[in-house]
Amino acid sequence: MGFFSQKPAHNNQTEKQNPAFYALVFVLIIMALGPIVLMLSTSLRLNVDIMNDSASWLIMPTLRNYETVLCNALWYTPEHVDYCNPTFGRALGNSLIVSLISTIITLIVGCMAAYALVRFRFMGRGVVSMSTLMMRMVPPAVLLVPVFGIWTFQYGLDGSYSGIILVYVAMNLPFVIWILQSFIVQVPIQLEEAAKMDGANALQTFFLVVLPVIKPGLAAASIFTFRIAWNEFLLANALLDRNTRTVPVTIVNSITEHDIDWGVIMATGMLLAVPPIIFTFIASKQIITGMTAGAVKG
Repeated sequence: MGFFSQKPAHNNQTEKQNPAFYALVFVLIIMALGPIVLMLSTSLRLNVDIMNDSASWLIMPTLRNYETVLCNALWYTPEHVDYCNPTFGRALGNSLIVSLISTIITLIVGCMAAYALVRFRFMGRGVVSMSTLMMRMVPPAVLLVPVFGIWTFQYGLDGSYSGIILVYVAMNLPFVIWILQSFIVQVPIQLEEAAKMDGANALQTFFLVVLPVIKPGLAAASIFTFRIAWNEFLLANALLDRNTRTVPVTIVNSITEHDIDWGVIMATGMLLAVPPIIFTFIASKQIITGMTAGAVKG
């Protein structure tokens, strides 16, 4: 009996991880955080210190670059700003308007279209479903010339919020429909039938029964849509004018061969990264909440 009660010796020893694994993790962390740290440190320097070859990592941080970017939104006038250029602050507002509105419209239209493709039976349903996914495979660069021509010469939507918002909705809608279909399929049809028996109409069933169940899918689709609209450059550069430019376009247009204010550009880049992080954090909580609720057994 004593022989069988003994445990193998190797079970009492902790298996050592290969040092190459930790080296690989360290390299990946440096590659991920390195550009962010460099951008943050540059945004906290004056342009004189940035261009100085003898500058070191030990610096006296300053918020002047952030004050220059947000001078038109601050409640005070920065002492070092002789003329408040509202370009960067206005671009941040433009990015928020375009990204939020396009995300909301895409989710509303996308979830309704996905619900119709899943629940309704009509001729060509499979072709429509596959076509939406194939449309997402078309790169935006292919659409640049025709969209610019149609928006500029036929509809006059160039330089307006509505023009770029419609483009982003059309660009992101196929993927949103495709990803929400997989969530709506998993919704039990018995829930909708029970709601109809209780007197709910089609819209009440959709908004009060289906949408709360597919919250994780809506959150995932919103993260995808918002980040694409927030970071897109090519179409925004062609369709927007001076007053409606988003942040990526403004950053590129501020770089000239005569004057490059790297501190202001890096400060704008740091501010550009804040809204997507906050939006992703809020939406991710909905994904985790939905997954947790689905895992609880009543």
